[in-house]
Amino acid sequence: MAVVIRLQRHGAKKKPYYRIIAINSREAVGSGNVLEVLGKYDPMQPKDSDKRVIFDADKIKSWMAKGAKPSDRVYRFLANAGIVVKREIPNQTKKNQPSEATLAKLKAREEKLIKAKEAAAAPIPEASVEEPAVEAPAKKSTQDPVTASEASTETSAIETATEAQAETSDKADSDVPSDNPATEATVETSVEESKPVE
Repeated sequence: MAVVIRLQRHGAKKKPYYRIIAINSREAVGSGNVLEVLGKYDPMQPKDSDKRVIFDADKIKSWMAKGAKPSDRVYRFLANAGIVVKREIPNQTKKNQPSEATLAKLKAREEKLIKAKEAAAAPIPEASVEEPAVEAPAKKSTQDPVTASEASTETSAIETATEAQAETSDKADSDVPSDNPATEATVETSVEESKPVE
């Protein structure tokens, strides 16, 4: 007879409760013929609670001596209790290890941190204190100074030019756009004429 020690689900919807049972694996499907109830497992209890997993170690040892094999989950319970030796989880794939690109990035980051630490640890040379540069006085122009009358004519010419531009801009703002290049030319010539000739 092939006996297994496994969990049997009881309880309500979304509130599971399991019994640890010994059952004949060949007749177990749908029969419910349990050979013996060995303990209980309540996953709704906190993980550190003593009421989470309760079983009779002597009964389990006697069934295992007769050839009963525990399921994976029951084997974990027994290993945590110290009844059997824990199974080592084999590493069959390399999915849990970082890729080569990730390893290269980690190595570059470590090198960068090492360089930063070395730079921080190196003594910083003291900078020599220099006085701010003093500007040299401006040179006087060698040309003749502009007389007051010439300066006043220049300013009056500039004022008339700006008034002419303001008038043309007012015309441009009107409803009818002016595409006549002749008006623009007259404004330019009036500005040029108003400038004094030296």
